Amino acid sequence: MKNIFVICISLLMIAGCAPVKVGRMDSAAEVDLSGYWNDTDSRLVAEEAISDCLGRSWLPDFSASAGKKPRVIVGTVKNMSSEHIATDTFVKDMERELINSGKVTFVAGGAEREEIRQERAEQQKFSGDAKAFFKEKSADFMLQGGINSILDSAGKTTLRYYQIELELIDMESNEKVWIGQKKIKKLVKRSKFGL
Repeated sequence: MKNIFVICISLLMIAGCAPVKVGRMDSAAEVDLSGYWNDTDSRLVAEEAISDCLGRSWLPDFSASAGKKPRVIVGTVKNMSSEHIATDTFVKDMERELINSGKVTFVAGGAEREEIRQERAEQQKFSGDAKAFFKEKSADFMLQGGINSILDSAGKTTLRYYQIELELIDMESNEKVWIGQKKIKKLVKRSKFGL
């Protein structure tokens, strides 16, 4: 019995001392190691949410009445989950989908807008062809939302549930013109031996 214990400990030590091996892979490959929110979740939710948003009636209604594409800005996406989620990456995924759709005009906001304003102010001092103030375009709609999670586990099995809520709001009237929701469930099963 003692020999079996020594052999098991030796095998675990050898496995733990194995060199790290790193390999390159396609950045679009779907990999889920832990069951936590990851880059694949961010990309897929952004693609599905923006596709749904741009396929609804608010878009042709606005374009018909205003005679132009709507200007959209992405506001805050709050992480209300029980884990760290890089919401900035998720916001950038949504921005990319909005811009690349060609169906809306995208307006910079927050820190990006402040950096541009600072650069414009610097141009006034040092450039002969400075861009003028008060020419900014305002957003017609703001997209905002949040990510919630529920964790349920028993023994070596864990269920990770994510619910993403997004809303597109008319900047002038505060009317919500679109509400989107995406749900993700991941069942994570751990090995009995922890390997």
